[in-house]
Formats: sequence, C-alpha cells, structure tokens
Amino acid sequence: MKASAKDLRFKTRQILSAIERGEEVIITYRGKDKARMVPIDIAEESETQECESSGLFGIWRDNPKVENVDQYLEDLRGGRFGSR
Repeated sequence: MKASAKDLRFKTRQILSAIERGEEVIITYRGKDKARMVPIDIAEESETQECESSGLFGIWRDNPKVENVDQYLEDLRGGRFGSR
C-alpha cells in the first residue's frame, strides 16, 4: 500500500489497520518514496523490551560514573535542593 504524507496525517487509523493486517505501507512525500512502515515482529518486540528494562544504554552503558544509576541521580540532585 502507498500513502502520502497527507494520508498519514488524516488517515492514520486506516494506515495502522493495514499494518496490523500485515501489509507494508510506503509513505511518499511529493511523489517520492520516503519511508516504509511494516509490522513489528514478536522477536523484535521482545528485544526492545529487554533493551528498555536494562537501564542505561548507548554511550552511558559503559560509563564508570553511572554504574549505580540511583546513586548517580541522587548525587546530581543533591546540590539543587540542599541536604536531604
């Protein structure tokens, strides 16, 4: 299925319904293909949940200053509101 950027704006529900049925939707802008929307596989979904529940990610994952995230945040916030 192809849909324009305007269709995406005004017909979001129909486009999402097509994706739920397993269809691939190509989004066009000014007549040129710009994006592809496809359903999320169950495997990809579980990987996303694992990533979200693992704490820090990206450049923060290996930063030794933030091994204990709760303590790091307490240290950052401590100075703003005085002693606790």
